[in-house]
Amino acid sequence: MLWSDPENEPPEELRDMQDMLRRLSVLLASAMVLVMLVIGVR
Repeated sequence: MLWSDPENEPPEELRDMQDMLRRLSVLLASAMVLVMLVIGVR
């Protein structure tokens, strides 16, 4: 990579969206685990 190349940083809104998607996926995964536990207890 040349020193004159622009930095490979995503724009601010893309980073915000990635953070939101990451949080959403963690929330979804925990909800799935919770549902599996509830189904297993019954």
